[in-house]
Amino acid sequence: MYVGSFVLGAQFPGQGQGEALHRAVRSAEVAEEAGLDSVWLAEHHFVPYGTCPSAVTLAALLLGRTRRIRVGTAVSVLPTVHPVALGEQAALLHLTSGGRFTLGVGRGGPWIDLEVFGSGLDAYENGFPESLDLLLRWLREPAVGASGERFAFREVPVVPRPSQALTDTPGPEVVVACTSPKSVRLAAERGLPMLLGMHAGDEEKAEMVALWRRSARAAGRTPEEIADAAHVAAGVCQLADRRQDAAETLLKAMPGWLKQGLDAHVTVDGRKRAMRDPVAYTELLCGLHPVGTPRLAGDRLAATAERTDISRFALLVEGSGDLAATEDTVRRLGAEVLPQLR
Repeated sequence: MYVGSFVLGAQFPGQGQGEALHRAVRSAEVAEEAGLDSVWLAEHHFVPYGTCPSAVTLAALLLGRTRRIRVGTAVSVLPTVHPVALGEQAALLHLTSGGRFTLGVGRGGPWIDLEVFGSGLDAYENGFPESLDLLLRWLREPAVGASGERFAFREVPVVPRPSQALTDTPGPEVVVACTSPKSVRLAAERGLPMLLGMHAGDEEKAEMVALWRRSARAAGRTPEEIADAAHVAAGVCQLADRRQDAAETLLKAMPGWLKQGLDAHVTVDGRKRAMRDPVAYTELLCGLHPVGTPRLAGDRLAATAERTDISRFALLVEGSGDLAATEDTVRRLGAEVLPQLR
């Protein structure tokens, strides 16, 4: 089992953006010190929900500041970038970090980002498979050309080629954020592991893993590929000597952040969107994830792994909105929870 932190650079009410980003960077540095396996970086535009607009850029910084820990994007939003540009960045980080970079990609949402970056709503609604396939070709082939609906260009050489890296893998690992059966099947057909959201409980996660396996078999993926797929589950972690104290810490801080951050999202086409109740959502997350004592946290992670067969976790550790409390949770996660799981 592999446990890492999930970093959004969340801006809580009353905080500045620089404070949020400082906490994000520091929590990642502490994750390496504490012995965690990975750090996963979120990407958002124009909202205080997350102040990091480029997960791959922040990954570059953290890979330079660390020596052991894996750093991944969770996720780079494909509809707002050119897949070749993202592929070049991923190859560069793979080569220069000794293979410690994981590229997580997703479809994002129908946000105003699509207008600002000029990709349009169709890139979100229909263009994700084409973008993903072009990205994968760039990471696996020596030269690439395209003749699709969104991307068309003559063949060009791939420079730098990630498959020439002196690492244990032929290129950077790619994972796909999956929130629907359609995205699960898309990832499975390409043999890519899933990143599952923190809103999903164990039963839903297990159903998605089962669907991925059925879809992968139907697509002709080998038994070895299916067995080796290391899916990732996002969650929330807050540690304290009493479960009540950990939950109260999140219930005091997270609803304000959630309301401020989610209210700031603007749809590109004016469509109405359903908003979660911030308090109820925080309570749900506290019930689903390792929020409480280190013993409870270890038990919950072990139970989720057993029920779902998921082997990797990306845990949101900044839910308190406080740097000292975030560092304390990360250090206790490494010192008191990880030994239970190994």
